[in-house]
Amino acid sequence: ASTLSGCETPPAPPPPPPVVVAPPPPPPITLSNVLVERASAFRGYMARAGSIQPTFENGEQIQSSLKLAVAYEPRQLLQGATAYAAVIALQDPTFVGDVRSFAVDPAQRQQLINALIADPNYAVGFKGSDTAAGLIIDTLGSEGLRVFTTGKAVKQAAYDVQRSSWSKAVVADRDGRLAFAKTQSMIPALGETADIALLQQASIGAQPLGLTPRAAPGPYQPLVVRGLAVAALAALGAAGDANLATVEAVMAEPASTSCLSMAKLNLYQCLAVAKPHYEDVFCLGQHVLMDTGQCVIKAAGAPMPVEPPPPPHAVAEKRSITTGGAGRNSKKAKAAAARKAPVRK
Repeated sequence: ASTLSGCETPPAPPPPPPVVVAPPPPPPITLSNVLVERASAFRGYMARAGSIQPTFENGEQIQSSLKLAVAYEPRQLLQGATAYAAVIALQDPTFVGDVRSFAVDPAQRQQLINALIADPNYAVGFKGSDTAAGLIIDTLGSEGLRVFTTGKAVKQAAYDVQRSSWSKAVVADRDGRLAFAKTQSMIPALGETADIALLQQASIGAQPLGLTPRAAPGPYQPLVVRGLAVAALAALGAAGDANLATVEAVMAEPASTSCLSMAKLNLYQCLAVAKPHYEDVFCLGQHVLMDTGQCVIKAAGAPMPVEPPPPPHAVAEKRSITTGGAGRNSKKAKAAAARKAPVRK
């Protein structure tokens, strides 16, 4: 018995515990440096345009303000607004968290990226999209309203400044200032270095912008939807410099671009027929500042300011511009009607 017991095979050792492989972490939030710079350029232009003062004392001040205000290219300004909308949406932790919850599994992440590229409206389905949209609407609407309000004050100055005799003098080198406006409208603007760094940190959540959230019900304007989609792609790690061409296609929004381009065309027409300084003030207030601010407000889906009805003398004045002088159907009358320039007092 003892001999047999010594020949028994010892029991096998227990199997090792299974190795638990942790899922790979989701990719970091990435937003192209090019888009961040465009967002900064948008913010910079809106700040400069919104700071123009309507207290003109000579023609040089008018031309200086005009040169500052015309310096944007419509397509780039809209791209900057959309890129800024994406940075704003990335400030919403609920929205970012819900998007990134789908980023752990590589296959699911790629499916989501493809869905967002095919239809940016897919971004509206994430939790927190309503508060992220509210941030975009309020922030961009505020930017547009500031420029629009500045334009109203400048437009009023076109009438007020006529009390000064210098305002009735003819602008020097009228063709040159029109050519300058057209040239500046084709040159992309640059962002400020410090502001670019701020927006880069904000896009990854390292330095929040301190915005106040508000839930906004849909449906949303295309710019808001596309801003949400770009933010979602950034949260999935798919909006970096390597993905720039794809992201730019997602950002394309022709309606708002058309609004800004029309504002530029109206400006060119206004400058082409404006002669005295006070008419340049009108062109600046109406077709640079008010029209541009209005385009941004509408693109964001923010409410337009309520305008009181014009006084009776203003209606009569407008009618005298559109029907007097060269005849209702003449080129001169049509140009004057388009720009609605003030008359001398």
